[in-house]
Amino acid sequence: MGRPNQDVVAETLLELARADKDVLVLTSDSRGSGKLVPFGKELPEQIVEIGIAEQNLVGMAAGLASAGKRVFGVSPACFLTARSLEQIKNDVAYSDRPVTLIGISAGVSYGALGSTHHSIHDFAVLRAVNNIDIVAPADNVETREAILAAAKAERPVYLRFGKVPVPDLHPEGTPFRIGRAITLRHGDDVVFVGCGETVCHAVAAADLLSKKGVSAGVISMHTVKPLDAETLLAAAKNCRALVTVEEHSVHGGLGEACAAALMEAGVSVPFRIVGIPDEYTVTGKQADIFRHYGISAQGLYDAATGLLEA
Repeated sequence: MGRPNQDVVAETLLELARADKDVLVLTSDSRGSGKLVPFGKELPEQIVEIGIAEQNLVGMAAGLASAGKRVFGVSPACFLTARSLEQIKNDVAYSDRPVTLIGISAGVSYGALGSTHHSIHDFAVLRAVNNIDIVAPADNVETREAILAAAKAERPVYLRFGKVPVPDLHPEGTPFRIGRAITLRHGDDVVFVGCGETVCHAVAAADLLSKKGVSAGVISMHTVKPLDAETLLAAAKNCRALVTVEEHSVHGGLGEACAAALMEAGVSVPFRIVGIPDEYTVTGKQADIFRHYGISAQGLYDAATGLLEA
């Protein structure tokens, strides 16, 4: 079992900042939750605490980037992408500032705090904004590589992370590129396409299916935008069913992006989107919410077998 992706984020940011004094981290009263206390102690002049003022964080990040700084804005995803949407759209994306916005405790990571603290809208709103990449790494390897890639990016990037430890899905050194999915397993019966912390559940579902003689593939579609349509279409053309899974509303996220790509290419395959339905979201621990909505090994197994038996 790996560690929480947020731990890897903080360690990688500290590594980058040690090597480059122009690397700055901005937080919105989230130094502790972002695991950035060691960063602040070691490099106090390279971290800026904005306070609970997410709009200011994004605006200041854009300004610092325009002055040549390499800026990472770290804030809870639910507030960063809702309160600051105008600043993300205008100050960062429209103004073409190479800011990396890091949404922490994303999806339903805050669990029992309820809908005010759930971030199940961020893919949808940012997919509609021109000039920003959207990335949700699945494990520690993808997380480190995503931070390193964002540090070199010449355009805005939104990175999304949860709080819980995640299994190791890739060996160290696995090639990673924003906009290019990673195929974890090949399968010709059903293929799961997931992002973020849901990918490990897709792998577990594939294990269950294999015990029943079902060939199940798994794709880590870590980049929601730009979507790797090439990998998606190749998988869809060579399987009997396709299931997407995400820690996000079923509206406007990875599933709908995949559905659009399939329809535009004229590829027809039995298809199911697994995510958070359009309802008042239940509260509880993240794992409990996942199980409730079928974002689990058993839930994905049931979704896949339902499509294959239809």
